[in-house]
Amino acid sequence: MAKHQFQTEANQILNLMIHSLYSNKEIFIRELVSNASDALDKLNMLVLTEPKYKEVTFAPRIDIVVNKEAKTLTIKDSGIGMNEEDLMNNLGTIAKSGTKAFLENLTGDQKEDSNLIGQFGVGFYACFMVADKVEVTTKKAGEEQAFLWTSAGDGEFDIQNTTQDGHGTTIVMHLKEDEGEFLEEHRIDSIIKKYSNHIPFPIFMDKEKHIPAVMDDEGKEELEPSRTEIVNEQINRANALWTIAKKDITDEEYKDFYSSIAHSSEEPLAWIHNKAEGAVEYTTLFYIPSKAPMDLFRVDYQTGIKLYINRVFITDDEKELMPVYLRFLRGIIDSKDLPLNVSREILQNNAIMAKIQKSSVKKVLSELAKMSKKDKEKYDLFYAEFGNVLKEGLYNDFENREKILELMQFNTINSEETVMIEDFVKNVDEEKKEIYYLTGKTSLAMLKSSPALERFKAKGIDVLVLNEEVDTIIFPMVTDYKEYKLVSVHDAKFEETEEEKKQEEEVAKSYEGLAKEFKDALNDAVKSVETTTELVDSPVKLKEDKENQEYMMYQMMKQMGQAPADMPEPAPILQINPKHELIIKLKDSADQNLINDAAHVLLDQAKLFDGKELGDTADFISRLNRIISKAL
Repeated sequence: MAKHQFQTEANQILNLMIHSLYSNKEIFIRELVSNASDALDKLNMLVLTEPKYKEVTFAPRIDIVVNKEAKTLTIKDSGIGMNEEDLMNNLGTIAKSGTKAFLENLTGDQKEDSNLIGQFGVGFYACFMVADKVEVTTKKAGEEQAFLWTSAGDGEFDIQNTTQDGHGTTIVMHLKEDEGEFLEEHRIDSIIKKYSNHIPFPIFMDKEKHIPAVMDDEGKEELEPSRTEIVNEQINRANALWTIAKKDITDEEYKDFYSSIAHSSEEPLAWIHNKAEGAVEYTTLFYIPSKAPMDLFRVDYQTGIKLYINRVFITDDEKELMPVYLRFLRGIIDSKDLPLNVSREILQNNAIMAKIQKSSVKKVLSELAKMSKKDKEKYDLFYAEFGNVLKEGLYNDFENREKILELMQFNTINSEETVMIEDFVKNVDEEKKEIYYLTGKTSLAMLKSSPALERFKAKGIDVLVLNEEVDTIIFPMVTDYKEYKLVSVHDAKFEETEEEKKQEEEVAKSYEGLAKEFKDALNDAVKSVETTTELVDSPVKLKEDKENQEYMMYQMMKQMGQAPADMPEPAPILQINPKHELIIKLKDSADQNLINDAAHVLLDQAKLFDGKELGDTADFISRLNRIISKAL
């Protein structure tokens, strides 16, 4: 017998299962049955595609055995099985990088945390919530040696050689003293129907069946007494739900199937079931979760789409099945036209898969559009969870950019409620056909108060206000919507008369002295200082220097996420408002120290409005205090 230590993360998971997650213990059955189904899926594919498995018998079934005397619950499958290396990798080590995310994302809410177990591939360990000893007997298909894995969940496990008839895995759980409910057949039966009714393989369990007494013809004399027989019955439907006609599936069945594929007890927000016939035949069943998966913004996120070919499971680890911006989807793609031995490389360049993906994306976006119009409350819930992920499609899905743009909810300066772009353009100037927007990594209230918006407010022009970090990367790449142009407020141009231009030149000339004093005080912190007519209430604002090649290169690299951390941002242009009382007084001041302090404080003020961090907060406060002292 060989003793082994659990990997550190595996041990942490075990301790959580045993000591922390109590409120939703029944999910251990869901997880073990799901693992058994996966083992049958894998064997099914190998028998059909790999020559060395051609002689292996595929007789799929899952058995659940209750032993009340021994207080054991057994879950057995006839799937692929495991050898010693598999046992070490699957039951002693947590190879999935998502496990650390699981540990990081625990909330303390037992029900919510238990929903994460299956999502992060640690479902096997859930059996230690109810068992103080677990024995796994297994033999890999095509191999001779069987193995027995044993652990009491105490940080160690044993592996030893054993014997077993046939391939597959048997998990025997020695239940804790107070877990007798999981020895009751009606309890097991209800859990299977709740979570695993549509596992595509039959699940069997012994059930007590009452046989009534046999009476004579007159019904008076008992010829044979009533008795109880043990009958081995199938307790799940064992059909692939997505292959059933939509009209024959109840909402409850859709929800139950979601719980088994998403490893979640929460109801989905919506589902989209589609069967395509014609040149390419396939079926899809996609679910939109009600809550965002915890690894949604991780590079190593777990895809939620399973690929089947003629109901034979192929993969659940292929991120190319659907675009990255739809990674929140959970569900099934089942194709009749792909070859069973399709490889990842073939899958990524397969014309049939490309057609399926293209049609599926359009279907999902179409259903979301219907939801946004017919059920705003539900769509608001969806957008709160997945709006920023959906936005990513604006960056790289050019074909569907317009449809995605129509699914966005925008804040604007003229409305307290978010608006859709189709409604927003109803108030856009039909001659200019320009949609103005402002992006910034700051609070919505701060961005709505930005000096850059003052001339638009003065003219009564509404502007899209985009304050999410992802907006600053994506929206500079979105240039149009239908016949409208999307224009940053910094690039907006309004017609001026010759008289207005002449007045501006005269004002600028009169402020050349103050502009030079500001520039001398700020040195390399700004490229230049100039007057502007764009400001109404604010004394200053920053302007991007788009004629500077270094600046444009920096912005491009930042948008692509390639700007080095130590790469300095090119200096902006500081614009001053010649009509503002503060600027007028500074122009007439002879106090050089006051002008110096004011220049730095006003620059920092402009940075704050743009959502930038101050380089020296202590210096900002010190200068501000000196200015206040002089004013008192």
